[in-house]
Amino acid sequence: MAKTARIKQAATAPVPQNEADVNAAIRKIGDLQRVQDGLKNAMDGEIATVKAGYEAPLALAAADLETLAQGVRTWCAANRDGLTGGGKVKTARFLAGEVSWRTRPPKVTVRGVVAVIDRLTDLGLTRFIRTKREVDKDAMRADPIVAAAVEGVKIASGGEDFVIKPDETKLEEII
Repeated sequence: MAKTARIKQAATAPVPQNEADVNAAIRKIGDLQRVQDGLKNAMDGEIATVKAGYEAPLALAAADLETLAQGVRTWCAANRDGLTGGGKVKTARFLAGEVSWRTRPPKVTVRGVVAVIDRLTDLGLTRFIRTKREVDKDAMRADPIVAAAVEGVKIASGGEDFVIKPDETKLEEII
C-alpha cells in the first residue's frame, strides 16, 4: 500500500513550474520515502540485535530476583506477627529496606451486563447503576444546522488535506 505525504502548508518550499516538475517532485518524494523506510528497517534491525544481547542476562536477573523475593516473602510470612507488632502496623523496616502488606480493594466481576442491570433495576438497586450522558457528535455532524443553533456548539470545517501518493512497484510484479 502506498504511503502518502500530507502537506498542510507550503512555506518556503520550491514550487514546481510545470507538470514535468511536479512529476519529478512526486518521484523524488517516493524515493525519499523508500530511503526513510530503509533507514527505519536498518534501525529496527540494530535495535533487535541489541535487545537480543540483553534478553538472556535480563531473564537470569529476573529469575534470581523472583527466587530471592519468594524467600523473603516466606520468611516474613512466618514471622509476620512479630514484624507487625501483632498486626498493629503493615510495614516492617530492615536495615536494607522494608516489606509491607497491603490489602487490595475487592474485585467486582460482572457477567451478562444487560441482565445484571435489569436485575438491579427490578430489585430497586439503581444506586449500583451508572448512567453516562454525553453529546453525540456524530448526530451533530449529520444535522449541523440545527446543532449549530444550540448555544455552546460550534460546527467547524474539518479542513482539507492535500495528499501526494507516489506510485509503488510491487515486488511480486518484478519477479
